[in-house]
Amino acid sequence: MAYRLGAQSRAELKGVHPDLVRVVERAIVNTAQDFSVHDGLRTLEEQKRYVASGASQTLNSKHRAQADGYGHAVDLVPFINGKMRWEWEPIYVIAAAVWQAARELGVPVRWGGAWIDLADIKIGTPGAMKAAVEAYGAARRKAGKKVFTDGPHFELVR
Repeated sequence: MAYRLGAQSRAELKGVHPDLVRVVERAIVNTAQDFSVHDGLRTLEEQKRYVASGASQTLNSKHRAQADGYGHAVDLVPFINGKMRWEWEPIYVIAAAVWQAARELGVPVRWGGAWIDLADIKIGTPGAMKAAVEAYGAARRKAGKKVFTDGPHFELVR
């Protein structure tokens, strides 16, 4: 089944860098898991609220307008039974679709599930995405560092 971006998702893409918009538009057509664009460009006030709630770690987010005037990040959340759901198994499917889209379009994208450039993942399957998240978490714990995974988050690598 081919999915399409709804009006709300399209509205969230306003102000997002055109390269990242192209990746999202390709991913929604290729994915086996429907998703919504939960967040694109954010204001400083919105970002402050995300940091205060612990949903974000920095005010210097790629969701905020960058030097070129565009936001360089989106959050893609699984859409299941008419609702957005933050669940890992469907997030892995979305990440695999973004991996494929980024590769097809030649757009470098970093994924917040494992905080790596998707080009560093050799096979774009949900299983490979899950393995990347597990490897990231294990490496952070081994180094005595905090693990912060943001599975729905995708950003341009610049």
